[in-house]
Amino acid sequence: TGDMYRALAWAARQNGIDPEKNPEALTALLPGWELRYRLLDDRTLQLFFNGQPIYQDKLRAPEVTAIVSQVARIPEVREWMLERQRECSSLGVIIMEGRDIGTVILPQAKFKFFITASPMERARRRLAQSGEVAADATLAKVAAEIEARDHIDSTRETAPLKPAPDAITLVTDGMNQEQVANHLAEIIKKSLT
Repeated sequence: TGDMYRALAWAARQNGIDPEKNPEALTALLPGWELRYRLLDDRTLQLFFNGQPIYQDKLRAPEVTAIVSQVARIPEVREWMLERQRECSSLGVIIMEGRDIGTVILPQAKFKFFITASPMERARRRLAQSGEVAADATLAKVAAEIEARDHIDSTRETAPLKPAPDAITLVTDGMNQEQVANHLAEIIKKSLT
């Protein structure tokens, strides 16, 4: 669901809106916008904004990353998003990730995991994902940005970042995606047997 907030941050930029200085301009546009995931023929999900697919290059752009927390902390935006995010669960058996899935979006979910890693580990992953070389100065800067976003997200009034009381916390430092997925699958298998 983070990509959904990123899509709104991208749309805010496209419309010349600064969500921190003028959140009302953003919320005024929400009724005319459509944002939803669609299940494609290959059984993957694609995010669409106003009927057009929106891809990771736009969603992960630095200028979007810089304002996504500002967009996400606007109560009217979170309210508008809630229905759209819950709609995702109607697409079938689904694995959802996001900062408030287990606490706000789907508190009734059978399995809830709070997956985290240190800011430095997350900075390494972000730089690797973007193909950048992880120089110490760059790594420290990205880690500081991640810590700042975590602070904003965990202290906001509306849907703060926190684990659900019944979530299993997994710290993933030193693990790759496959190892994380296998670990979670084992936990699920054990609970189903």
